[in-house]
This record gives sequence, C-alpha cells and structure tokens, in this order.
Amino acid sequence: MVMTAAERIPGVEVRHDAPSGPALREVVFDVEDLTVAYGGKSALSGVSLEVYKNFVTAFIGPSGCGKSTFIRCFNRMNDLIPSATVDGTILYHGEDLYGREVDPVEVRRLIGMVFQKPNPFPKSIFDNVAFGPRVLGLKDGLDDRVRHALEQAALWDEVKSRLKESALSLSGGQQQRLCIARALAVEPEVILMDEPASALDPISTTRIEDLMDELKREYTIVIVTHNMQQAARVADMTAFFSVEVDENRDARTGILVEYDVTSKIFTNPSDQRTEDYVTGRFG
Repeated sequence: MVMTAAERIPGVEVRHDAPSGPALREVVFDVEDLTVAYGGKSALSGVSLEVYKNFVTAFIGPSGCGKSTFIRCFNRMNDLIPSATVDGTILYHGEDLYGREVDPVEVRRLIGMVFQKPNPFPKSIFDNVAFGPRVLGLKDGLDDRVRHALEQAALWDEVKSRLKESALSLSGGQQQRLCIARALAVEPEVILMDEPASALDPISTTRIEDLMDELKREYTIVIVTHNMQQAARVADMTAFFSVEVDENRDARTGILVEYDVTSKIFTNPSDQRTEDYVTGRFG
C-alpha cells in the first residue's frame, strides 16, 4: 500500500472535517499575477489565487519564499517600505485594493493583522483593546466593545479583574490573544496572521489554533506558518510557495507552486515540489 504524504510526516494529522472545496464560497481576495520587488529585486513573482470567505487559508513554504511579503500585500503593509513595488492586481470584494481612491488606513481597519511576536502597547489591558476604536472615533459603548473583543479572543475570563494592569504583565500567549482582541475591536472583516504562534509554547499555540477555528465563523483568516502540522490542523485551503534561484543574477524569487484544499495538499499534491516539501525531502 502506498502511503499518503501526510502519513509520511510524523505528527501531521490532516483535518477530515474540512470542507471538500470552495464551491459556492464568496471570493474575498482575487489575486492576479502579483509581483513584489524590493529595491528592484523581485521577492515574489506571478502569484494568482483566490481567498474565500470564512475559510482559514494557510501559506506554507521554505524561508525566503515570499510568504510574509505576500500576506502584507493584503493590507498594504508593503506601502510602508519605501523600496517596495507591487505589480499585478488584488481585488477585495471586486474592488482594486491598490486603486488610487482607496485609503490604506481604511484598508487596515477592514483587514487586521497579528504579527509573529506579540506586540502589546505599554498601556493597560483595557487601553490596548480600546486604542483602535478611540483612534477611529468609535467611543460609544467602548466598555462593551472591549469586553466583546476580549471574549472573542478567549481572554476575557483571564483578564476581567485586571483590565487596568499593564498588558506587559500578561504571558506570551495571553499577549498574542490580546493583540488578536485589539485587531477585532475595530470590527475588521479579515484577520491576517503572520506566524502567530511561532514564539509561543505548545499550550498557547493550541489556544491560538482553537481560536482561529472559532473566529472563522465570523471572519476570513489568512495565516503564514512554517509549521506544516499547524497548517494541516487549522487551514481549509493551503498554498505552497517555493523559491526560484537565478545564480547568474544572484537572485531568489518566491513563486506559488500549488494551491488547493488542505487535505489534498497534504495527502495527494499535484506537484512533485509540493510532495517533496511536505514529506521533508526538500526545504
């Protein structure tokens, strides 16, 4: 009997309750021929895919393949890097995300982001969550808004008696859930997570993964992870990125190799490069 890719990876357990495909799902992001360069050097080239509503979509691949570069295109974080250029098209609900009339600040409200390392502000727990709403002028019912965001992030019961204490007094896992609550407080539609559990212990990682499964009922989630077991556990769709090396120009460019339902990526990938990566023969 031939073993599947997942059976050859110790610790990988592919979700069997995952949806069979994106049929009839609303497309949130429609990416066409996206290329990103820094200082004229291509970091990511020719990426096309669709991200679907209320799915967890994972980007996996070796270091330097452009996963983080790609996810930062969705909320225009690369705009903040002077040397970055973004070509191609990203439609968000059919609207050009990089259109001249589009306000990047509004984009980042609708498309929140949680980074690799927890980055709470040196303020109280309450003020961390209330920061975004206050900036946006959403001051009515602020107490309820903060509580709701903390409840969504599965943190309320742990901090409800310490809201005036410094956020820096929380554990690493709690700080990351606080950062998720901070993103949720401004009522986004999408949550981007760039390696959200890589700095956390296994128990905290499990809580973050469980939280993603809960949150996707209301939000669309896109996650970058180097952890294939995590992608197999939490993602509905998975994109595998790799690197093309041009030795003549000393250039490394990230490319999208394969994008499909997570169970297929891990059990029956279409591309040999994906097979080699998920089975540990490459990367």
